[in-house]
Amino acid sequence: QVQLVESGGGLVQAGGSLRVSCAASGRTFSSYAMGWFRQTPGKEREFVATISWSGGSTYYADSVKGRFTISRDNAKNTGYLQMNSLKPEDTAVYYCAARMRRSYSLNEYEYDYWGQGTQVTVSS
Repeated sequence: QVQLVESGGGLVQAGGSLRVSCAASGRTFSSYAMGWFRQTPGKEREFVATISWSGGSTYYADSVKGRFTISRDNAKNTGYLQMNSLKPEDTAVYYCAARMRRSYSLNEYEYDYWGQGTQVTVSS
């Protein structure tokens, strides 16, 4: 079992920055990959970024590439999503997820555990 708790969401102006965190407990954090997804009301959950177990491999959605950075600190059992140059269209509930494999995935159905989500609102 893995428990994931997101934090760090909030309200920010367009062009600003925010970092959301995902604190993990349960299985050895360094044994699995992680991902970030987001969802707005009435829309399907959308892939944002993913990172391998070591942090050595990452992948981003085109919509956030160059603006967002995914990272992890295996010593602290925590994953991060640094969001810069935020746009109103980035407004969503952001979820972290854990995939019980070392390699990353863009597919939400390949993730085994999910956090409760944290709201990010970008005002124009």
